[in-house]
Amino acid sequence: MKLPRDLSGRALARKLEAFGYSVTRQVENHFRLTTVTHGEHHLTIPDHPSLRVGTLAAILGEVASHFQLDRDDVIRRLFG
Repeated sequence: MKLPRDLSGRALARKLEAFGYSVTRQVENHFRLTTVTHGEHHLTIPDHPSLRVGTLAAILGEVASHFQLDRDDVIRRLFG
C-alpha cells in the first residue's frame, strides 16, 4: 500500500492512538509518543507540516516491529 504524501506529524500522532500511543512529551518541534501495549515502546515524531516519505516509513516500521506486524498491515490499519 502506498504511503500518504501530505501527512503532518500531528496527524500521524493522532492516528497512532489506534495502537495505544499517546503524546508523553513535546520538545520544540518533536513529539515523544509512548505505548504500554505489548510492553513499553517510545517513538519520536517530528512536528512538521508534511513528513518525508522515508521518515514516515521508518516510524511505521518501528510500530510494525514493536507489534510484530507487517508494515503493510500497520499502513492498512492507519490509512485504510
